[in-house]
Amino acid sequence: MKQLIECVPNFSEGRDRAVIDAITAEIEKGGEVRLLDVDPGEATNRTVVTFVGEPQAVMDAAVRGVKKAAELIDMRNHHGAHPRMGATDVLPLIPVSGITLEECAALARQLAERISNELNIPTYCYEAAAFTPERKNLAVCRAGEYEALPEKMGVEGKAPDFGDRPFDEGVARTGATAVGARDFLIAVNFNLNTTSTRRANAIAFDVREKGRPMREGGKVTGKPMKDEAGNTIMIPGTLKGTKAIGWFIDEYGVAQVSMNITDMGVTPLHKAFDEVSRAAAARGIRVTGTEIVGLVPKRAILDAGRHYLEMQQRSAGIPDEEIIKIAVKSMGLDELKKFNPEEKIIEYMIDSASSGKRLVDMTVEGFANETSSESPAPGGGSISAYMGALAAALGTMVANLSAHKAGWDDRWKEFSDQAVKGRELQTRLIALVDEDTEAFNRIMAVFAMPKSTPEEKAARAEALEEATLYATRVPLRTMKTALDVFPLLESMASTGNPASVSDAGVGALAARSAVLGAYLNVKINAAGLKNREEADSILAEAASMAADAEEAERRVLAIVNNIIDK
Repeated sequence: MKQLIECVPNFSEGRDRAVIDAITAEIEKGGEVRLLDVDPGEATNRTVVTFVGEPQAVMDAAVRGVKKAAELIDMRNHHGAHPRMGATDVLPLIPVSGITLEECAALARQLAERISNELNIPTYCYEAAAFTPERKNLAVCRAGEYEALPEKMGVEGKAPDFGDRPFDEGVARTGATAVGARDFLIAVNFNLNTTSTRRANAIAFDVREKGRPMREGGKVTGKPMKDEAGNTIMIPGTLKGTKAIGWFIDEYGVAQVSMNITDMGVTPLHKAFDEVSRAAAARGIRVTGTEIVGLVPKRAILDAGRHYLEMQQRSAGIPDEEIIKIAVKSMGLDELKKFNPEEKIIEYMIDSASSGKRLVDMTVEGFANETSSESPAPGGGSISAYMGALAAALGTMVANLSAHKAGWDDRWKEFSDQAVKGRELQTRLIALVDEDTEAFNRIMAVFAMPKSTPEEKAARAEALEEATLYATRVPLRTMKTALDVFPLLESMASTGNPASVSDAGVGALAARSAVLGAYLNVKINAAGLKNREEADSILAEAASMAADAEEAERRVLAIVNNIIDK
């Protein structure tokens, strides 16, 4: 899975559009990240920018943006309603897909050090990237704001994590930047069949982590109770990692529970929906739908769809598009306006902006035509990966049909788990369709390298060896992944819906062809490797897998023919 992270820098300029545009232009330079949103605020004199991309591209874009902000924003002249301490005030990294919060925290620390070293801007690390528990809280890092920096620099416990030095002309101009990592914040509104803000607030207080004040006599009108230190005693709500209030929306004519899910690992979107629905029902109110504000990670919607499929005792081993439909209908995401995944799910926005033609986006006929063209790619390697994907798809289909077979209701989970495994294998093999062609293209690119001098020849030879090794390992991965399809096919042939046993058999034929086809590509590419020890090791591994595939095919076909011939 491709690693994607989101970056949401806050720049201390919200009024001069020319400055804002110059900063965002630097961020977008090179086209390797996708700018999703630019939100300037005049009163706050602050602009929140949101962009996404792969980790290294995001890190580079962030540095460019911070550098440009340091050039154009002089903190000695900055005034605004929002707390701030630097030209780039905060810079959080947020995991979107294929990467953990812990990994983002490590990247944030690297980014903070890089900003300090390359741009000479002091940096604090906060939230998940904090070096001390106290600095997890941004307010601790930003205490006293920009005006307090002269007293904080060089003082133990108050100084920045990177770039500490006496307050000088450079710090006076740029201020300091807080670099952090946090989980994705989902902003969501739950629509209610009431116009009462008070009742919507009551539901919000029931569920939000902070809860509501404990009152004397347990009455709503009772005086809030205090502890010995004079702090209000709170009754916690039922959902950790959430903030919520109730309000009335004139545009829709209904009240909503407006919620920020700050830790979707603890409280996923579907859990919040179910709990708000429960709390609303307890007060005689119904949740009629859900409105996602801004963007949402794909995993949040997929997790919701799988949750509701499990509640229905239905297989979750179906295409993502179908799972998303279940999530949309289950939570009423399309009640107020059409929920378009291409515009609301971050990963889809990234994919739609990516340049270049992907084989897997073609029609079946288009793919066949592309293969038959004069170009040598796509070739046998991509076709082998696609045959493996079809083998996994057939095994998944048998699992899904078995999970939904009348009279087999008590076995739905068994087959659903198998279908999910099949979908995972299919996804991996589909990715290898394009990767195999990319491997070939890398070799072709090497041949375009100059070779006039001994140095150029050496660099070309090194690049060719590296590209050839990559082109050898890609079909080797296809072999391994296609071989992993056989246990699914054998299980479905033995225990799946007997009416679909022939499909399992065809899957075995396709899986074997995928393994043996990829084997041919391993052999032809390995022949070009100069490192014969590594080549021989790869070839030995590939030969073993080819033999295993032929044996696995025989086992599956024996089961299939035995059932058909009965």
